[in-house]
Amino acid sequence: MEYLKYQHVEKLGTSEVQGILCGTVYVFPKIDGTNAHVWGDAEGVHYGSRTRELGLDNDNAGFMAAAIRNKGLTNFCTDNPHCHLFGEWLVPHSLKTYCDSAWRRFYVFDVVEEDADGNPKHWHYDRLSCVLDKYGIEYIVPQRILINPSVEHCIRETEDNKWLVTEGTGEGVVLKNYEFVNKFGRQTWAKVVTSDFKHKHHKEMGAPVTRCTKLVEQEASELLSDDIVEKVYASIVVAEDGWSSKLIPRLLETVWHDFVVECSYEMVKKWKLPTINYRTLKAFVTQRIKAIKPELF
Repeated sequence: MEYLKYQHVEKLGTSEVQGILCGTVYVFPKIDGTNAHVWGDAEGVHYGSRTRELGLDNDNAGFMAAAIRNKGLTNFCTDNPHCHLFGEWLVPHSLKTYCDSAWRRFYVFDVVEEDADGNPKHWHYDRLSCVLDKYGIEYIVPQRILINPSVEHCIRETEDNKWLVTEGTGEGVVLKNYEFVNKFGRQTWAKVVTSDFKHKHHKEMGAPVTRCTKLVEQEASELLSDDIVEKVYASIVVAEDGWSSKLIPRLLETVWHDFVVECSYEMVKKWKLPTINYRTLKAFVTQRIKAIKPELF
């Protein structure tokens, strides 16, 4: 496999992550070390930093030497040759108040699997945690799960990050909506960085779920019927003589068009002339399409 560089995590509020707060958002503590990367292929197990493959003579603050001795990492990469483990190798950087036992350990924050076409797909946290537990691989757990949060909710979450920290607070939080794809067609995460945090570790008890609001845009998206999606999908398959993942943007845009045309009056009537944010509505319609045709994504 070619080297896979980890995506940039965007600041909340930028155009790259517009709409990420629509739906279920997993809030993860952000830790301050150095990015590290492990993956396997026919040639063996490989180790990397954020941007390059490592060698023992240049191993990213001792990461490669330590990772080679980690049987869990080796076994995972051997068993899952199309998967990349991205994480944080915790060595002193800007924040130096982590507990003594936390240093020089690798904490996975994402598993990315390449499909048959070479397109990267992020594992959902539920799958990641289940599989990595079997290999004894450490990973970052969510401190909370928010449903339709506001920006203010997310900022308050930074006050809850004290994971591994002995005094003061952690670096911030990372927000992941596994159903979110931005307007450029990329699955992207958001971050909020601040100096105020208070966190409880929820690995054993599970992250609490906070249902913030149910937006009218979310309720309106439920007007999208299976029939509309299936009709558009079938027409694309006939026109293209088959299906390819490259046709996903076309499917999403065509279904969105048909939804607006066919369901707008019902929306207006049912919710009595509501104020609709169409960017938000489109994000929820995209989620609904994925729920109707999950095998395509």
